[in-house]
Amino acid sequence: MLEIHQRLGMHCHEEVHDRIMLSHEQRDKGRIRTLSTAGEEVRIFLERGRPLAVGEYLLTTCGRHVLVEGAVETVASASCDDWLSFSRACYHLGNRHVKVQLGACWLRLLPDHVLEDLLRLQGLEIRHEQAVFIPEPGAYSHGLLVHAHQH
Repeated sequence: MLEIHQRLGMHCHEEVHDRIMLSHEQRDKGRIRTLSTAGEEVRIFLERGRPLAVGEYLLTTCGRHVLVEGAVETVASASCDDWLSFSRACYHLGNRHVKVQLGACWLRLLPDHVLEDLLRLQGLEIRHEQAVFIPEPGAYSHGLLVHAHQH
């Protein structure tokens, strides 16, 4: 079993011993029990309130390095060609404190028929797909904004 209490950040020049695939929900938790990609049990004990980032390195108590990867999950992707419609849609989602992943005139969120209807009303097209969901960390995420778009 691998036990983790320490983050190493987004850069590591050491050999990666193993990887863990976590959904966005799992990355939000400070206490996680999971299996690595090699099938080894991993227990993570980190501070709460600071999500793990895709591409972040962790250090086990036995000195091994573990890389955090994003698990593919079902997301609702919304897009349009009109910046004003897209901006309005983002405003309405932000007003509801919805977690979103943003791109140029596209966004991803967890499937929710009410929110998807709202986006359609704003002129966006919706499709469900399988992707790694990496929502924006938020304005008060203690420096995580620096890494938000490196993945």
